[in-house]
This record gives sequence, C-alpha cells and structure tokens, in this order.
Amino acid sequence: MTDTVTQIAEVHEAVASTDVTQRRRSSRSAKQQRRFRRVLLFVLLMVIAFVMAAPFIWMLLTAVRTPQELFSTDMPLLPAEWRWENFVTALQTAPFLTYARNSFIIAIGHTLSNIVLASMAGYALAKIRFRGATAVFAFVLASMMIPFYAIVIPEFLMVRHVPLFGYNDILGQGGTGWIDTWWALLVPGLVSPFNIFLFRQFFLSTPTELMEAARIDGAGEFRIFGRIMAPLIRPGMLTVALLAFESGWNNFLWPLLVTSRQEMRVIQLGLSVFRQEAGTDFNLLMAGTTMAAVPMIVLFAIFQRQFVNGMVASGIK
Repeated sequence: MTDTVTQIAEVHEAVASTDVTQRRRSSRSAKQQRRFRRVLLFVLLMVIAFVMAAPFIWMLLTAVRTPQELFSTDMPLLPAEWRWENFVTALQTAPFLTYARNSFIIAIGHTLSNIVLASMAGYALAKIRFRGATAVFAFVLASMMIPFYAIVIPEFLMVRHVPLFGYNDILGQGGTGWIDTWWALLVPGLVSPFNIFLFRQFFLSTPTELMEAARIDGAGEFRIFGRIMAPLIRPGMLTVALLAFESGWNNFLWPLLVTSRQEMRVIQLGLSVFRQEAGTDFNLLMAGTTMAAVPMIVLFAIFQRQFVNGMVASGIK
C-alpha cells in the first residue's frame, strides 16, 4: 500500500513537473513572439518614416547641390560639393524676409482669431442650449464638406466688390475693393468651420457640473468660458493653434488671387521667383522651400505630443 501511494505521488510530481515545463516553454515562446512582433513593427515604422521623410531629405540634398551636378546624367546620391551658400543666394535673389514677414502676420492673425472666435462658437454649440443649435451645427458640418475651390470665385468677387473700399461706391463698383490689402488676406480666414467643430468636440468632454456651479455662484457666461472652461481644453487650443498657423503659413492660392504688389506677397508665392522662362533654378528653389518649411517642422517637433493628444481627444467623441 505504501509503495502504491509513493508511486502515485511520483506520478503526480512528474505530471506537475511536466506542466511547469510546458508553461515555461509556452511563456518563453509567447515572449519571443511578442519580441518578434515588436521588432517587426519597429522595422515597418522605420520604413514608413523613411518613406515620409524621403522628400524632405531630397529637398535638402538638392538645395546644397551645384547647378552642374543637378543636370548631370550621373548625379550622385550625396552632393560632391555641399553648397550651403545657396541659402544666402536665395535670400539675396528674392526679398524672402518681406515674404516671411507677411506670411507670419497672416499665420499669427489667423491663429489668434481662430482660437478666440472658433472656441467661443464651439463652446456655445457644446454647452449652451438655444433654439436652432442643431441647425447651426449642421451648417458648420456642411461648410466643412464644401471644398475651397468651389467657393474661391464667389469669395474673390465679394472681396473685389466690398462697398466703400478701394474707391468702390456704395454698390461696390468702380474700384478694387480689398484687392492688394491686408483685409483680403486676413478677413476670409478669421474662423474655420473645422476649428469650430474641433472646439465643440473638446468642450463636450468637459464636465457640465462646473458650469452649473459657477452659474449658481453668479458667474456670467463670458466668465465661465474664459476662467473655467477654456483652461480645461488647453491641448485642444494648442492643436487648433498649430492647424491655423500651418494653414496661414502655407496659404498659396488665395494670396495669389488677391495680391499683385511685391510687398504684399507671401513666402509661398515668393518661391515662384526661381521659375524663369529659360528654366528653373532648382537648387535655389529647394533652398527657399527648405527655409519655408523649417518653421512648421520646428513647431511640430516641439509640440508633437500635445498635438497628437489633442487630435486623439477630439476623435474619441
């Protein structure tokens, strides 16, 4: 009897040992699979990142090449001679400082106006109940679906025939309206329907109880908005600020339509200086393009985490 019990115990110990060994092997196999997936994901992301960065790398390499090397049949991957003075030549060829100043003014103006106006509109649509709120929000969504190219001509005609501006009469005839003025560059982009939609999504995630408590304490809507609700969506404000700045800085078509004077041109239009009838100075063009892209790259690199968090937060609702 004792021998039988001993044999049964030995069998149980062997089975338990086998189970432990199998569990260790399965655990080790699962860890190896997770490690392999992570390595594979890392390699895939590196390939995608390289594909996304390839145009910028090529732009920088083209900006520091010589004209002879650009048009040679056996152009090497890396420049044989790094011509950093191409950036200085580009600045001397065109008044890039004037173009950059104009683009900066437009970008800052649109950023500030969108933060103030779009946030107030988004707050009203998200937190204030009023008659017609659904219709207003539907109008905002519909405005987002209309492409800019569908309204650019009516918008240009409105700017061209503004009454009592640019020698126009009371009916908007006889003059140039807002053409070649800061009004034409700033007013149409003061607020964006997309930014209103983003702010509404951000405000929907804030607690309504704070508003109700503030109203009980006698606070008005402007105080509730500015002192209580707006600080809660700082990542959202940063997201909208980056989007508005990028839109104003990279704007090309609208300034092309409403400006003709050199001192009113923006940096994206200034790049056309390097396109001549005899050909295009691609090295100088890429040098100017690099300088135009640097501000947005730097801003996104600094505020990347806040921007991504803001976009994720707006997409959850």
